[in-house]
Amino acid sequence: MTYLLSEMEVLNRKYNWAKENARRKSVKVFVFRHGHTSFNEKHKFCGWKNSRLTKNGLIDAKKISRKLRSEKIDLAFHSSLSRSRRTMEIVVGFHKECHKKICDDRLIERCYGDLQGKTHSAYAKECGENDLKKYLQWHKSQYLDYNHSKEFVRKFGERDLLKIRRSYSARPPNGESIKDVEKRVNEFLKDLLKICKLYKVNVALSVHGNSMRPIRKYFENLSTKEMMHLENPWDKAFVYEVKV
Repeated sequence: MTYLLSEMEVLNRKYNWAKENARRKSVKVFVFRHGHTSFNEKHKFCGWKNSRLTKNGLIDAKKISRKLRSEKIDLAFHSSLSRSRRTMEIVVGFHKECHKKICDDRLIERCYGDLQGKTHSAYAKECGENDLKKYLQWHKSQYLDYNHSKEFVRKFGERDLLKIRRSYSARPPNGESIKDVEKRVNEFLKDLLKICKLYKVNVALSVHGNSMRPIRKYFENLSTKEMMHLENPWDKAFVYEVKV
C-alpha cells in the first residue's frame, strides 16, 4: 500500500467519507492547470522552479473557481510548486466541504533539467538555431517564442518543427521526457481511482501543462499522438465522471 492510501485511511476515520458518501453511484474529478506565471511572461523555461502567478494568472484561477463554485469538492491535490498550490487555494476557497489539500509531486511539471530558469532567447544564443540535432535531441523548440519559432520554420520547415515539438521520449539534459512524466502521473492515477472508489469523494487536481497531458489521455481515452497535440488552457477545468 502506498503512503497516500495509508494517509487516506487516517483521513477517512476523521471525516467518515465512506459512510457519508455511501449513496453516490459516481464521483467527479476536476482537473485544471495553474494560472499564467511570471516565467511564462518572461519567456523562461520553468519546470521545477517556482514562479508566481501574474495578475492574469490570478484571473485565470478565479475563472476556474467561479466555474466550479456550484460543485462539491471533498479532496484536493496539488504539487509542491507555488503556482499549483496557489491556484488550488483560490479554486477551493468557496468549498468549505473540502477538508484536505494534499501535496503529491507525481503531479509536478516536467523537469527541464539544465534549461530551467533560462530565457528562450538566452537558449537560442547559447545553442544556435542552426543546430538541428540539439533541437531534435533536447525537445527545446516547444518553448521558442514566436520570432525564434518563425525563424526555425524558415530554416528547417514546418514538419521538422512539429516533429520536435511533439517528441514523446526526448529528454532535455538532466531533465524528463513526457514519457517519464506519464509514468509517474499514471502511478498517481492508480491511487486516485482507488481513493475515489473506496471513499466516493469528488476530487480536484491542480496540475501543470505537461502533467495534465497523461491525465487527459487516460480519461479521454486518447492515443499518445493525440495526447502530444493537446493544448491545455490556463482558465478551464476538465470534469470527468468515475463510476463507484
